[in-house]
Parts: sequence; C-alpha cells; structure tokens
Amino acid sequence: MNPIPVPTETLAPHGATNAYVVGGVLIDPAGRTEELDRAVNGTNITDIVLTHTHPDHVGGVAHYAEVCDATVWARYGHEEQFADATGTDPDRTFREGTKVGPLTVIETPGHAPDHVAFATDEGIISGDLAVAEGSVVVAAGEGDLRAYLTSLRRLYAKNPAALYPGHGPVIEEPRATIWRLIDHRLHREGRVLDAVRGGARTLSEVTDAAYDKDISGVREFAERTVAAHLEKLAVEGKVAWDGERAVPN
Repeated sequence: MNPIPVPTETLAPHGATNAYVVGGVLIDPAGRTEELDRAVNGTNITDIVLTHTHPDHVGGVAHYAEVCDATVWARYGHEEQFADATGTDPDRTFREGTKVGPLTVIETPGHAPDHVAFATDEGIISGDLAVAEGSVVVAAGEGDLRAYLTSLRRLYAKNPAALYPGHGPVIEEPRATIWRLIDHRLHREGRVLDAVRGGARTLSEVTDAAYDKDISGVREFAERTVAAHLEKLAVEGKVAWDGERAVPN
C-alpha cells in the first residue's frame, strides 16, 4: 500500500495530498493525475471514501465516482457537508466499525468534525491526524483539541504497524510520532496557559506570548490554533474565554 501524492493547494509543507487504493477502495482522491488514473485503471474500484472533507482531499471524488461507477460513502451525520464539498451525493454512510471492503472505520474527530481513519491489515490510513514531521493544524472554528488528543490516544492504543498519512511519507514508528504530536500540543497548551496567567488577555497578546519564533507568515493559523487551545482550557475550567478576552480561573 503506497501513497499516491496528488498536487493540491494544501497547508501541509509537501504540496500534495496522498490518495490510496486498497482492495477496490479509493481513499482521498484529492484530484485527477496520471499516476492516480493508472492506479484506478489497474483496479476494480467499487467504493470511494474520504478521511474528511477538507478541500485538499476531495477534488477527484466526482470524476472517479462517475468513471468507476463506484459507491460513494460519507460519515454518518455529515452527508450534506460531504455533498457540498465534493459535488457528489453519497450513496451510503459509515460510522465507527463499519466495513468498507478491507477497511474498518475508526472515528477520529479533532482536525475536522467528520474526520475518520481506516484500519487495514498493513496499518492505519490516518488522514490528517499525524505527519512524520511538523504538526497538524487544529484550528478554532471546526478544530477541537480535546477530540484531537483523544483520537491520537486511540491510535496509540491500537499500536498499528504503520500510519499512512494524508500528507508526506509513511510513518514507520507510529507510537513515537503520536507521542511527539501529543507532547507538542501539551507543550503549546502550557505556553498558552502561562501567557494568560502572566497577563495576556486578547488573542493577539496570548499568541505573541505563546510562540517564541517568527509567525508573521502564518499569523492567522497561529491565532486560530491558540484560540483552539483557549477553547479547550475554558472547557476544562482553567481559563475563562469569551472569544475575545481570556482570564485565568
């Protein structure tokens, strides 16, 4: 099972989204390329699934659904979102434990509300849960850090042989990578909490205090990440956050 990189306008540093073909199932066809065409033409594609409906994962769904006459699946409860994102109405829905060909669905929200992973005999197709280097965007608005950390811990407990991510190379040491990502989030959370306790109140002030590097090129995403941390801390009762002003509890 090899990633098939599809060039996309993605926030990920690799400039591509990985599609996969596993036992007649096409996963995350982010667009149409010659390489993906060859993989699809060499297989009897019966089903199409997505790890989630972010724009950099969906661009080829309508095309391959038509040419393959494949069953198109969406996560249960997110059918309308799926149709809006892909331009295709889903034929069927899945939820935790659903079998789609050789895949088994694992619900893994956090990066996006509809995010799932797919367990296979070779490892887990993990979408945007993990990357070999760097970190995954979990931004306020639709990202949920509490859910994201829970999803990472679920994968850690499953101890897969490998993770097949939505971006970048295959992750050969899943537990080490998952632990690194959890540690990164908790470290950032500590910086955010220290900033609020140190007197930072606005989102801009907390962001400036929480990062010790130049973020001018990614300021918007840094602030949305900090806002997601503040939302998590507010749910846990460690700060009060109304969307504009943070104070310690």
